[in-house]
Amino acid sequence: MNKKILFFLVTTGVPFSSVAGSLVCENTKVTKVAYHANNKLMVQLENMNRPVFFCNPETQWSVSGTNYVMGPETCKTVFSMFLTAKATGATITRVHFDGEHVPAKCDQWGAWNSAVIRYVNF
Repeated sequence: MNKKILFFLVTTGVPFSSVAGSLVCENTKVTKVAYHANNKLMVQLENMNRPVFFCNPETQWSVSGTNYVMGPETCKTVFSMFLTAKATGATITRVHFDGEHVPAKCDQWGAWNSAVIRYVNF
Protein backbone atom coordinates (compact mmCIF):
# COMPACT_ATOMS: atom_id res chain seq x y z
CA MET A 1 0.00 0.00 0.00
CA ASN A 2 1.28 3.47 -0.84
CA LYS A 3 2.71 5.22 2.25
CA LYS A 4 0.70 8.42 1.58
CA ILE A 5 -2.55 6.46 1.35
CA LEU A 6 -1.73 4.47 4.49
CA PHE A 7 -0.91 7.70 6.36
CA PHE A 8 -4.24 9.21 5.24
CA LEU A 9 -6.20 6.15 6.36
CA VAL A 10 -4.49 5.99 9.74
CA THR A 11 -4.70 9.72 10.49
CA THR A 12 -8.32 10.12 9.36
CA GLY A 13 -9.56 7.00 11.11
CA VAL A 14 -10.77 5.34 7.90
CA PRO A 15 -10.95 1.59 8.57
CA PHE A 16 -8.91 -0.71 6.40
CA SER A 17 -7.99 -4.39 6.35
CA SER A 18 -5.54 -6.63 4.58
CA VAL A 19 -6.70 -8.41 1.48
CA ALA A 20 -7.15 -12.12 2.05
CA GLY A 21 -6.15 -14.63 -0.54
CA SER A 22 -7.98 -17.68 -1.76
CA LEU A 23 -6.35 -20.24 -4.02
CA VAL A 24 -7.22 -23.59 -5.56
CA CYS A 25 -4.39 -25.94 -6.57
CA GLU A 26 -5.66 -28.69 -8.86
CA ASN A 27 -4.62 -32.03 -10.37
CA THR A 28 -1.30 -32.37 -8.57
CA LYS A 29 0.57 -34.78 -6.32
CA VAL A 30 1.99 -34.43 -2.82
CA THR A 31 5.77 -34.00 -2.87
CA LYS A 32 6.34 -33.23 0.83
CA VAL A 33 4.57 -33.76 4.12
CA ALA A 34 6.47 -32.47 7.11
CA TYR A 35 6.40 -31.58 10.77
CA HIS A 36 8.04 -28.37 12.00
CA ALA A 37 8.37 -27.20 15.61
CA ASN A 38 6.28 -25.96 17.37
CA ASN A 39 3.58 -28.43 16.43
CA LYS A 40 2.98 -27.28 12.87
CA LEU A 41 2.31 -29.56 9.92
CA MET A 42 3.34 -28.68 6.36
CA VAL A 43 2.48 -29.84 2.87
CA GLN A 44 3.91 -29.15 -0.58
CA LEU A 45 2.24 -30.16 -3.81
CA GLU A 46 3.98 -30.66 -7.18
CA ASN A 47 2.68 -27.37 -8.51
CA MET A 48 3.76 -25.43 -5.40
CA ASN A 49 7.19 -23.82 -5.17
CA ARG A 50 7.39 -24.15 -1.35
CA PRO A 51 5.72 -26.07 1.46
CA VAL A 52 3.08 -24.28 3.52
CA PHE A 53 2.04 -24.62 7.17
CA PHE A 54 -1.59 -25.74 7.29
CA CYS A 55 -2.43 -26.89 10.83
CA ASN A 56 -1.47 -27.78 14.39
CA PRO A 57 -2.63 -31.23 15.61
CA GLU A 58 -2.96 -30.01 19.22
CA THR A 59 -5.06 -26.87 18.87
CA GLN A 60 -7.47 -25.00 16.61
CA TRP A 61 -5.63 -23.53 13.60
CA SER A 62 -6.45 -20.14 12.17
CA VAL A 63 -4.58 -17.54 10.13
CA SER A 64 -5.26 -13.87 9.48
CA GLY A 65 -7.31 -12.98 6.45
CA THR A 66 -9.96 -15.69 6.74
CA ASN A 67 -12.65 -16.88 9.13
CA TYR A 68 -12.01 -20.55 8.32
CA VAL A 69 -10.41 -22.63 11.08
CA MET A 70 -9.18 -26.21 11.36
CA GLY A 71 -9.57 -28.19 14.57
CA PRO A 72 -7.03 -30.71 15.84
CA GLU A 73 -8.94 -33.82 14.74
CA THR A 74 -9.54 -32.41 11.26
CA CYS A 75 -5.84 -31.49 11.10
CA LYS A 76 -4.87 -35.11 11.80
CA THR A 77 -7.35 -36.39 9.23
CA VAL A 78 -6.15 -34.02 6.49
CA PHE A 79 -2.52 -34.84 7.31
CA SER A 80 -3.40 -38.54 6.98
CA MET A 81 -4.99 -37.83 3.60
CA PHE A 82 -1.79 -36.12 2.44
CA LEU A 83 0.35 -39.01 3.75
CA THR A 84 -1.84 -41.51 1.93
CA ALA A 85 -1.72 -39.51 -1.30
CA LYS A 86 2.09 -39.25 -1.00
CA ALA A 87 2.54 -42.97 -0.28
CA THR A 88 0.24 -44.12 -3.08
CA GLY A 89 1.13 -41.49 -5.67
CA ALA A 90 -2.52 -40.43 -5.90
CA THR A 91 -3.45 -37.22 -7.66
CA ILE A 92 -4.96 -34.51 -5.50
CA THR A 93 -7.95 -33.20 -7.43
CA ARG A 94 -8.39 -29.93 -5.52
CA VAL A 95 -7.03 -28.15 -2.47
CA HIS A 96 -8.50 -24.79 -1.40
CA PHE A 97 -6.13 -22.54 0.59
CA ASP A 98 -7.29 -19.38 2.38
CA GLY A 99 -5.53 -16.64 4.34
CA GLU A 100 -3.67 -13.38 4.21
CA HIS A 101 -0.46 -14.90 2.82
CA VAL A 102 -2.04 -17.04 0.11
CA PRO A 103 -0.58 -16.12 -3.30
CA ALA A 104 -2.39 -15.67 -6.62
CA LYS A 105 -0.86 -18.87 -8.07
CA CYS A 106 0.23 -22.21 -6.64
CA ASP A 107 3.87 -21.61 -7.59
CA GLN A 108 4.15 -18.23 -5.84
CA TRP A 109 4.24 -19.15 -2.13
CA GLY A 110 6.51 -17.13 0.11
CA ALA A 111 8.89 -18.79 2.55
CA TRP A 112 7.31 -20.05 5.78
CA ASN A 113 3.75 -19.03 4.83
CA SER A 114 0.67 -20.35 6.59
CA ALA A 115 -2.83 -20.99 5.29
CA VAL A 116 -6.06 -22.70 6.25
CA ILE A 117 -7.12 -25.57 4.03
CA ARG A 118 -10.89 -25.46 3.66
CA TYR A 119 -11.26 -28.28 1.14
CA VAL A 120 -9.14 -31.18 -0.11
CA ASN A 121 -10.15 -33.96 -2.48
CA PHE A 122 -8.32 -36.87 -4.09
